[in-house]
Amino acid sequence: MTKIDPTLSKKCADTLRMLAVDAVEKANSGHPGLPMGAADFSFALWHNFLSFNPQDTQWPNRDRFILSAGHGSMLLYGLLHLFGYDLSIDEIKRFRQLGSRTPGHPEHGHTPGVEMTTGPLGQGFASGVGMAIAVRMAAQRFNDEKFSVIDHKIYALVSDGDLMEGISTEAASIAGHLKLGNLIYLYDDNGITIDGTTGLSFSEDIKAKFKALGWGVQVIDGHDPAQAIRALKSAIRDTIRPSLIIAKTHIAHGSPNKHDSSSAHGSPLGAQEALATRKNLSWPEEMFYVPSEVRRVCDIRVKKLRRKYTKWQKEFKAWRGRNPQKAELWDAMWTKQLPGDLEDQLIRSLPAEAAATRSHSGKIIQKAAELVPSLIGGSADLSPSTNTEIKGSIFISADDFSGRNFHFGIREHAMAAVMNGLALYGCFIPMGSTFLVFSDYCRPSIRLSALMKKQVIYVFTHDSIFVGEDGPTHQPVEQVSALRLIPDLKVIRPADGPETALAWATALKNTAGPTALILTRQKLPVLPHQNIDAERFRRGGYVLKASARPPEVCIMASGSEVWLALAAGEVLQKEGLPAAVVSIPCLEDFLKQPDDYRDSVIPSQAVKVVIEAGRGALWQGLLGRDGLFIGIEGFGASAPEAALAEKYGLTPDQAAKRIADHLNRLGK
Repeated sequence: MTKIDPTLSKKCADTLRMLAVDAVEKANSGHPGLPMGAADFSFALWHNFLSFNPQDTQWPNRDRFILSAGHGSMLLYGLLHLFGYDLSIDEIKRFRQLGSRTPGHPEHGHTPGVEMTTGPLGQGFASGVGMAIAVRMAAQRFNDEKFSVIDHKIYALVSDGDLMEGISTEAASIAGHLKLGNLIYLYDDNGITIDGTTGLSFSEDIKAKFKALGWGVQVIDGHDPAQAIRALKSAIRDTIRPSLIIAKTHIAHGSPNKHDSSSAHGSPLGAQEALATRKNLSWPEEMFYVPSEVRRVCDIRVKKLRRKYTKWQKEFKAWRGRNPQKAELWDAMWTKQLPGDLEDQLIRSLPAEAAATRSHSGKIIQKAAELVPSLIGGSADLSPSTNTEIKGSIFISADDFSGRNFHFGIREHAMAAVMNGLALYGCFIPMGSTFLVFSDYCRPSIRLSALMKKQVIYVFTHDSIFVGEDGPTHQPVEQVSALRLIPDLKVIRPADGPETALAWATALKNTAGPTALILTRQKLPVLPHQNIDAERFRRGGYVLKASARPPEVCIMASGSEVWLALAAGEVLQKEGLPAAVVSIPCLEDFLKQPDDYRDSVIPSQAVKVVIEAGRGALWQGLLGRDGLFIGIEGFGASAPEAALAEKYGLTPDQAAKRIADHLNRLGK
């Protein structure tokens, strides 16, 4: 710690307040209230405890600070600017403007020092739990008796809104269960939301609730840095419980007329009130003013931290010398190392047999785990059904983080956000699984995975109405289409064992974003591949069966309907209608291909048909005006698989008849 006197400490916090006020006023948009209220304890954290190096934002042993209450982004931008990150005062002045490094909510990968994209409340809270798990897992893998390569903390600032969202309670339960003593959250308890006081809808005893969840809880005056420092010291000493420090604050602290006002939450103070705030804080009229003594205080802290960083680098070099095997593992995990023949090895790991793609996936995971030490994963209480357990490795627990498997419990929402935290940490490739219909619980976190371009693998099984007797509550109809709508999410629906192996290879190579693998519960036949081409698979679609003569119809399908397309095509062939069959495991990738490739797969003269046991709107880009979609546009029903196929027209004879009737209507 580097002690500073209370007067100077207040000036540092006031600098953060007024940078927020000025940036929001200039943009005429933003949330000044939280930065003004949380400035005192936030500066105390950054100046006295947070370990970082602004010149190396990816230093593995840095503390992570998450602004879960992302609407208060100007607080984070002010801190990053003062503590030497590559975020100039000109960028502060460009708050919320097109192309600036200071967007309305923090965006990971866009602004140096921003550990994750936040804004949807509760996401930062839950992803921080994932980061804290990653710390414990990495520490157990890499630390030795002489040097703790990994020994840092995860901090976050959370708000009333974060704690109201259900995802936070799910994640807090996981954190308490795993005794994550390296997790410290500061709760800006200002009692104000957009509608008014939190008492309008929120009367929980947060202290009692978090104690019941296994957290250590302290309550402080958030405007007293000395109290914040004492509480943080106590939280750091508590190594067996995650900590919540409830900081009682006033929103828009320092503003004479907007103090404790809901209007300060999401609107500028206004020119007159900004001026009144300046006078109240004895602050100069110059906008974006940073006192030289404040810069000096922050510079001194950064120089001290740089010495700590240099010492770590020296000890890390010595650690590598005496731990060659651990160093090799470190390099493999932090670079997400993959073998050059990944596809071949995964395909060879499968017997050529009819099976559900979830079963194929389970076998592939074992080989992938052997080849890729970064791969870890679990399920939302569905491991026996989703087949995602990595055999030969334990499930992590509060006492042992050496394993590669997770029991997330029945917490799909938190599971997905925790996986984001694991991915953001840097050396893990997380997978998480549940039934496809429950991907709806995961969707906000999946969207953030895509927005942050993080490698997360979502394994969704039980992928259609062919779930059967469980009925429409468990039968996904719209979920595949809904997932395909998320930008930069790769949605792959493999049709058999080799396709499932290539789907997994694609996911493991997809370092620039998340992948959703859509897998069946029901057994699927082996398709007539002649040496499946990995490159054509990666392009999203390929010809599975060509026609002996120019086809009159091209039948396209994904996943469990590919065999149906083949069978329907054979019926048509017998009736004298030449048909080509195309497998399209990843529709989005196929639609991105150049016209010449798409034309080589889908004959231009043929009538286009798609078969998929779900909704079909997104296929229109391939079908054109004369195309035919055979699928499910309503909900399913509770019945055995065969009865459902008959009811919804998803048998070979029914599909062939619909295609023939359609061609007749077109005069073909």
